[in-house]
Amino acid sequence: MKNLLVVAIMMSGVAFGQVKKDTLDKEYKLEVTPYKAEKKEKPLPLSKKGQVFVFYGWNRGAFSNSDIHFTGNGYDFQLNNVQARDKPTKFGIVYIDPSWFTVTQYNFRLGYFIKDNLALVLGIDHMKYVMKQDQTANFSGTISDPKYAAMVQNGQVNLADSQFLTFEHTDGLNYENLGLEKYKNLIHKKNIDLVWSYGAGIGVMFPKSNIKLFGNERSDRFHVAGMGTDLRTSLNMVFWKNWMIRAEAKAGYINMWNIKTTLNNKPDKARQDFVFGQVLAGVGYTFNTKKYN
Repeated sequence: MKNLLVVAIMMSGVAFGQVKKDTLDKEYKLEVTPYKAEKKEKPLPLSKKGQVFVFYGWNRGAFSNSDIHFTGNGYDFQLNNVQARDKPTKFGIVYIDPSWFTVTQYNFRLGYFIKDNLALVLGIDHMKYVMKQDQTANFSGTISDPKYAAMVQNGQVNLADSQFLTFEHTDGLNYENLGLEKYKNLIHKKNIDLVWSYGAGIGVMFPKSNIKLFGNERSDRFHVAGMGTDLRTSLNMVFWKNWMIRAEAKAGYINMWNIKTTLNNKPDKARQDFVFGQVLAGVGYTFNTKKYN
């Protein structure tokens, strides 16, 4: 009987150990699954932080009438309500030849999305401003030179013969600006997106003014003349998530208080301010700076 009891105890221990082992195996066995990287879908164009776009296009501009004040040796006068226009280049090879790009009224943009749907945009607006020569302007002030003083009749001066003044910013009326633009996707298809933007900008006026006053040698040099600010909106058609066509409208204000009118640095200068409008169109390219699968 004693021997049977010993055998029974040993068999129960073996069975208990087996159950415990099986239980531990079930409790502590870890299942290892292969790692799969999360697939990141490409974001919509002109929408995501880190995206970049570049753009090049051409513009037409319009300008409000302007009072232009001239000061220098022997004169201090103002021409009131002076009319001006832009100066578009006749369409041709000049529009696509890189060696002639400054001849046209062109625009450049470089944008970086600092937040989703918000871009910081560096812009160059190369407009052209030409005073209409065939006009009579109201005059106030003084001129010591009798030749040019005699051209003022009844408080007006006729500018048609170009002897008194020619006045242009044709190389050009350069508005170097920095803006913030908000973007919103309006239409999303497989290979086409339509994106609307709006924003505002501020910048420096850096014209090359072509001015000839009182028969002096023409002033024709780049210089910092003042500042400008603007409101803008655009429609962007993006193809295959990268190539874009952009159409933009812009309205703004320009104040130039240091326009070089002769080759003398001082004291000859002019100042003027006016409102401008601009429409432009061109092509561009946008891309992601982050990699997506």
